[in-house]
Amino acid sequence: MTEQTLERARAGDEDAFRELTDPYRREPQLHMYRIVGSTQDAEDLVQETLLAAWRGLEQFEERASVRAWLYRIATNRSLDALRASRRRPEDLQRMTDVTEPTRRGEPVWLEPYPDVLLDGIPDDAPGPEARYETKETIGLAFIVGLQHLPPQQRAVLMLRDVLGFRAGEVAEMLDSTEASVNNLLRRARAAFESRLPAAGRERAPLPNSKVERDVVGSFADAVEAGNIDTLVALLTDDAWLTMPPEPWEYQGPAAIGVFLRDREVRRGVRLRLVPTRANAQPAFGVYLPDPQSDIARAYSLFVLTLEGDRISAITWFGDSSFFPHFGLPRILR
Repeated sequence: MTEQTLERARAGDEDAFRELTDPYRREPQLHMYRIVGSTQDAEDLVQETLLAAWRGLEQFEERASVRAWLYRIATNRSLDALRASRRRPEDLQRMTDVTEPTRRGEPVWLEPYPDVLLDGIPDDAPGPEARYETKETIGLAFIVGLQHLPPQQRAVLMLRDVLGFRAGEVAEMLDSTEASVNNLLRRARAAFESRLPAAGRERAPLPNSKVERDVVGSFADAVEAGNIDTLVALLTDDAWLTMPPEPWEYQGPAAIGVFLRDREVRRGVRLRLVPTRANAQPAFGVYLPDPQSDIARAYSLFVLTLEGDRISAITWFGDSSFFPHFGLPRILR
C-alpha cells in the first residue's frame, strides 16, 4: 500500500480503493463463511464489509494493515449477523418418516463452500501464531466443529488459531481486552478440539489424484445405477452420513445402506450427478429426474470425505439454492 493510493481513496477515488482492498477480498469472505456457515450470507457480508470500509476510510489510522482492518470489520459484521439470525432447532423443516438413525445430533446450520471461491487465497496467509494449516480449516469437519461454538469463541478461535493474529490485535478488533480474548480462546480450544475427528486430512488422497478419481467415479456410478451394495462397499467401517441441518446421523455401511435404500424406494427414480468440489473435497450436484419429461431438477448436493481409497463421510445437503455459486445449472436436459 502506498500513501498516495490511500490518499486517493480517501479523496473518493474508487479505483484506488479497489487497489487497496481487492488483494484481500477472497480472504475475508472465507473468514465470514467459517463464522456464519453460509455461502450466501458470506457473499452478502463481504459486500457489507467493503461498503463499511469505503465509508469508514477516514477512520483508518494505519496502525494496522489494510488486511487486519478488513478482518476487523468482517468479524464484527459476522457476529452481528449471527446475533440477528438466532436460528433454533424448531426452525427446521424436518424430514419425516426417516429410518431410525444411529444418533440424533445437534442441528448445524451449514452450507457447502465452492472451491472456485478459494482461488486467489494464499496458503501462507495465516500469521506466525496460527495452529492450523489452511487446507485443514476449509474441510467440512473443521467448519462443522466451529458451528458448535458460541459466536464470540468462534471468532476468537478463527482470528488466533486459524489466521494467526496476536492476542492484542484480536482484542483491538473485538473492542475487548487481551485477558478476555485469552479466556475465550482457552474455552474455544477445549470445546472445539474435542469435536475434531481423530483421523487428520493427511489420510485423504491428493485432490484429483488417481485414487481420488477412482473412488469418486465408483461412487457416482453406483448412485446413478441405484446400486446401493456397491456404494456401501466403498465406505469405511465407521463412515458417517449426515444431512445438515437435520439431526439424523447414520454410521457404518449397514445403517447407511438401509437409509439409502429407503430413500431410493421413496423417490422411485434414480439420481443424476454432476461433479464439482466443495470445501476442498470432492462433491456432486444431485438432480432428480422428472418422470413426465426429459429433464432433471436440482435436488441436493453430496460432499465426500475420503480416507485412503474409501469414503469416511457423506454429507448430504438437502437444499439446492446454493447451486449457482457452484456454477451448477438448475435443470439438466
